[in-house]
Amino acid sequence: MSNLSKYLTITEADKQWGFYVTAVGRSKIQPNEDYPKNSEHPISHSFTWNTGRVLDAYYIVFITKGQGVFESSETAPVKITAGTCFFLFPGVWHRYRPDEASGWEEYWVGFKGFYPDELIKNSFFKPISPFINVAVNESVLHLFQQIISTVSSSGFNYQQIISGITMQLLGLLSTVSSGKILAANPELTLIEKAKFLMQENIEKPLDMEDIAKALPMGYSAFRKSFKKLTDLSPNQYYLDIRLKKAIELMRTTNLNFKEIAHKTGFESPFYFSKFFKKKYGVGPKGYRLGMVIDKIKSFKN
Repeated sequence: MSNLSKYLTITEADKQWGFYVTAVGRSKIQPNEDYPKNSEHPISHSFTWNTGRVLDAYYIVFITKGQGVFESSETAPVKITAGTCFFLFPGVWHRYRPDEASGWEEYWVGFKGFYPDELIKNSFFKPISPFINVAVNESVLHLFQQIISTVSSSGFNYQQIISGITMQLLGLLSTVSSGKILAANPELTLIEKAKFLMQENIEKPLDMEDIAKALPMGYSAFRKSFKKLTDLSPNQYYLDIRLKKAIELMRTTNLNFKEIAHKTGFESPFYFSKFFKKKYGVGPKGYRLGMVIDKIKSFKN
């Protein structure tokens, strides 16, 4: 994971949309590393453990690895473990940090607008209970990655796109917090963890036997269970999510095919093109050209 923090310029048109993203980021904090890295953030977002801070926007922070502690004016200190999302609320003092022994990996997105104000007004999310345990929810991770990928790879005019993804994230978190997603059986939990690990490592080739060891699970049993629950082998599932990511990058960025191949874990544009054509019946160039033609047709209509 490469660190990224981006604070967005907001226009009046963005505000009129009713929901707009103010900042996005991800960071990997190594054991015994200083936290937070205030030099990477504006003064309004800097803090120390002793002082804490108060922000003027909503934030969702997702911890994917490691553990730490969170405290706010509305909550006592709470241990945070991997798989936890927590909310930060405007005007609410808070502080948090990873354990020195473990460090952690975090994703975060900040947002404002009258739409999130209404969600809080109607108690969908509350400062007194800001935690949602999503465990190894692949969909949550994917949405965070979509937001960051769009911001880091796109040009201009992506505000409404990432606002829509963040709204989708809020809907998913609301569903998880309300208990509408039933507890999984042990076998399904392991396979969901495997899918999470694949999504988390979409930019580099993975050995499925290493995934099985991380569960932990014998490879033969892992492959059998994965195929039973997804109708795909682990390798095919991993290839499919990388190709879907490539299409997402083609639709939302101007990256060339070499850059897209790199960001989706293919060793070269040749192999990327080969697998893409086998899956979709047309190569990346033909697919992107079809997208352009469809856009021209829609303008004419």
